[in-house]
Amino acid sequence: MYSEFSAFYDILMSDADYKNRAEYIKHLFEKFGAFPTLMLDLACGTGAFSNEFARDNVSVIGVDCSPEMLSIARENSGKQGYDVLYLCQRADELDLYGTVDGAICCLDSINHITDYEELSNAFKKVSLFLEEGKLFIFDVNTPYKHEKVLADNTFVIEEDNLFCVWDNNYDEDTKITNINLDFFLCDDSGKYERKSDYIEERAYTQDEISKALLGAEFKIEAIYGDFTEEAPKADTERAVYVARKVTKK
Repeated sequence: MYSEFSAFYDILMSDADYKNRAEYIKHLFEKFGAFPTLMLDLACGTGAFSNEFARDNVSVIGVDCSPEMLSIARENSGKQGYDVLYLCQRADELDLYGTVDGAICCLDSINHITDYEELSNAFKKVSLFLEEGKLFIFDVNTPYKHEKVLADNTFVIEEDNLFCVWDNNYDEDTKITNINLDFFLCDDSGKYERKSDYIEERAYTQDEISKALLGAEFKIEAIYGDFTEEAPKADTERAVYVARKVTKK
C-alpha cells in the first residue's frame, strides 16, 4: 500500500491546489487565534503542505507511515530549500520529541485510517503532543462522497506519459471504499509499464469524528464545507474540522 502510488502521487494530485488550500488553512489558524510556529503535518505525504507552511517560516514536522512518500518529501523540501523534519510513523503511534503549537492533516488522510479505535488513538496522540489551547485542523471525505461520488465508480486519469485506472468498490456495511489503482507509465520507446497499488478509505460520520475528538480532549470550534466558513451541506464532499486542545483548569 502506497509503495507504487507514491511515485505518481504528485502527478495525480496536480489539481489539489496546495497553495490555496494551505492559505485557507492558515486563515483558519488566524481566525481562531492560534497561528503555529512549530507545526505537525500528520500524514504529510510528499510534503506539499509542509513546504507551504515552511515558506511562511513555520517550523514543520512532517509525519507519514510511508517510507516511499517521505523519501519524495525530503527531496521536494530539499529542492525548495526548506528544512522540514520528516519522521516515519503511524498516526496512532505518533511519538514526537516535544510539543507542537499546531497540527494539520490534509486531503482525506484521516479517511485512510479505517479502524475506528486506531482513529481515536491517533487523535489522542495528536492531543498528547499539542499544546493546550492550540488547534488541530483536518479534513475528511464525507459519507456523501463515499456513497455517491467514489461509490463503485471507475475513473480514468490521463497525464503526460501516465495513464491511471482508479477503480472503487464501496461496502455499505463497513463504510469502507476499496480503491484499486493501475498505473501505465510510458517510457522513451513508447512502451507502457504497468504498476498497481491498493488503498482504502472509510467514511466517518460527523458524530463518529466528534466523539473521537472529544475523547482525545479536543473541543470542536467549527466544521466547515471545503474552502468555506459555512456548515457542510447534504451534498458536501469534503468537510473541514477545526478542533482546539482543551485547556485544563
